[in-house]
Amino acid sequence: MDVFDSFPEQAEAKRLLRGAIADEGPAHAYLFHGPSGVGKRAAAIAFAGELIGERGRVERGSHPDVYLIEPIGDQIRIDDIRELRRDLHMRPFEADRRVYLVYSAETMNEDAADALLKDLEEPPAYAVIVLVADDLGPLPDTIRSRCQLVPFTRLSERAIRQEIDARAPGLEPTEAASLARLAAGRLDRVTRLLDPEASRRRDTLLEVARSVYTDPAFEPGAAAQRLLDGARERAAEAKQKAEEDLETLDLPTREAEQRVRRAARGAEREELLASLEELASWYRDLVVVAVGAERAVVHADRLDVLVKDGKTERLAGAERAAELTRETWRGFEEFNLSPPLALEALFVKLRRELGAIPVLV
Repeated sequence: MDVFDSFPEQAEAKRLLRGAIADEGPAHAYLFHGPSGVGKRAAAIAFAGELIGERGRVERGSHPDVYLIEPIGDQIRIDDIRELRRDLHMRPFEADRRVYLVYSAETMNEDAADALLKDLEEPPAYAVIVLVADDLGPLPDTIRSRCQLVPFTRLSERAIRQEIDARAPGLEPTEAASLARLAAGRLDRVTRLLDPEASRRRDTLLEVARSVYTDPAFEPGAAAQRLLDGARERAAEAKQKAEEDLETLDLPTREAEQRVRRAARGAEREELLASLEELASWYRDLVVVAVGAERAVVHADRLDVLVKDGKTERLAGAERAAELTRETWRGFEEFNLSPPLALEALFVKLRRELGAIPVLV
């Protein structure tokens, strides 16, 4: 088994990386791109380990010929790239090459991207620059055109299920199947879904999803607040983890504070997006059950409830509710929406579509 077998699927990415190792030499720059949580960073570390020739030290972050940049705060700024440029023109300390990893490359501001472009055009022969990005859109064409593109895609449900079975072998098959579908092809979602606190937040989310059409006294503002509370809990957990990680790092105070804030903000946003995805999938499941396709439900561990709720008279409203929720998700993904206002507006619309049709208990 070679090093690239350590992360699942991604056949095209593995083909390109194996070719780079086996050929006369790698390209001067690569751009790993694709959704978050599908193995890009693990692949970048594995690639760096192969290029350097000391996999263990690279994985531990202790090799002097591997240089890492990631955003501090919300962006990679020009000062970060200037430091990389100064380092880039130092010859390798121990290995034959130096490898530069730039995580979240899409967060480079315009000045930083312009500064990096100069070194992408004429890098030293011993340097390999690996950019890792969740989204190609913000990166200038000039950056993309100077890199070997290495695409990553969402993982199959089968691969995610194998990961869940390995991490939590005691789960009931229906729950494991449901979590595999909810993970939506992302390994980072597996970690979130298997966490006991995440499981509790999921229970709350599904209570809110049902209350839209079962609770005569439903309040859109209160429903929005419950989702916001879950996101803030997740932010607090991420903040605590980031603070614990800082104990092993020697960072300036400002940089440490920015790292903690970024971790908290990122976790809160990810929790909101994941909650909206699951909310949409619940209403989609109502549609699936109403048309008699129970085997296709996402929430397989809640099938008995879905069968009770998935009434024919609710079909059109549920279909529209799923689309409204996806529209709100896209709004959060693409624009700087206010979460309290956007969520309350969503629940007003969901209530209008689904009403409060009595459900037999």
